[in-house]
Amino acid sequence: MKSISIYIHIPFCVKKCQYCDFLSAPADSRAQEVYLRALKQEIREQAARYREYEVQTVFIGGGTPTAVPCENLCEVLKTVFSFYRMNPHAEISMEANPGTVTKEALLSYRKAGINRISIGLQSADDVELKLLGRIHTYRDFQQTYRWAQEAGFTNINLDIMSALPGQSVENYKKTLETVLSLKPQHISAYSLIVEEGTPFYEKYGQESEKLQATGEKQPDLPSEEEEREMYALTEKLLAAAGYHRYEISNYALPGRECRHNLVYWKRGNYVGFGLGAASMVENVRFENTRKMQEYLAEYAGVPSAEPVFADVAQGDMQQIFRGENVHPLSQQEQMEETMFLGLRLTEGVSKAEFHRQFGVSMEQIYGEVIQENTAQGLLADEAGYLRLTREGMDLSNYVMAQFLLDEV
Repeated sequence: MKSISIYIHIPFCVKKCQYCDFLSAPADSRAQEVYLRALKQEIREQAARYREYEVQTVFIGGGTPTAVPCENLCEVLKTVFSFYRMNPHAEISMEANPGTVTKEALLSYRKAGINRISIGLQSADDVELKLLGRIHTYRDFQQTYRWAQEAGFTNINLDIMSALPGQSVENYKKTLETVLSLKPQHISAYSLIVEEGTPFYEKYGQESEKLQATGEKQPDLPSEEEEREMYALTEKLLAAAGYHRYEISNYALPGRECRHNLVYWKRGNYVGFGLGAASMVENVRFENTRKMQEYLAEYAGVPSAEPVFADVAQGDMQQIFRGENVHPLSQQEQMEETMFLGLRLTEGVSKAEFHRQFGVSMEQIYGEVIQENTAQGLLADEAGYLRLTREGMDLSNYVMAQFLLDEV
């Protein structure tokens, strides 16, 4: 039987964070109720397409999934369990933010079948949390983490961020040490990226005309040297504490790697449900509309002219519909994705598996790129795998871009 993973998008949050460019926005209870009704209908309608597949992982993300009522979210998961063939040992993950969950809710999530929880801490410093626009304090997080453990969660991920405005290397080290003292099973450590269209871009973007005009003083972003120091410190401290770095930004205790994310990086089959959710099944990519009214019209029978709530998509987005934005990947595109996704993993890309999939050796396609980057110390060819070296990870975007065949 073939395998598949499921992603479920909950596009709601209590308040938009200063750095966030995800497809999410606050919404009232009526809007949430209508959306969740549409979501369950989509999950039911699409089930016939995946009768030959067994679900290995489910990931409920957002937004903030825990911003909607617990019982409603559990009903969504129950719909998945009712209409899809589930592996009895499936990994069922959910994102949760402090300030949006109770102990009782966490107990209900665990009882509903969720066995892995990802908590958005970001920083152990309340000043940094406030600057990010987070709604919680570190004390709120501590309570959420304790409740999760008491609810029976034994597979917990913590998200943290570095290179924050005003953040010193010493402050970031304190966050790392604080997180390590809690001994979570998994840690995702991301460096802040100032994305266009976010409040942070207005404050720190290269074209921050508003900031220049007002002369408003903002904390400076760390220098490149400080950012590199934070990056190296992450790997050093986490490795010393027994965490294996298995992907550029992800660390886990033995056997606690996120199985769902490995599906993405290894190009397995996955289907996304919900607003703007993307899918990749048998080398065909497709995605849902990013227009809320269109999604509700399709799955909840809500007329597109009826204003349930404002369109949450930012800007003038292209209208995309399941079944219309279908893109079968060419062999060239499949090879490109195999390389630039697989090289995110510290184990790298299997040369034997590449040959099995495409009928040619990796050297036949990428020989010159491999040779040049190996000579520069950015790639290593060991034990049948091509992988980034530590120096290569520091320059990962530069290295991986060279595996786009137009540039070879």
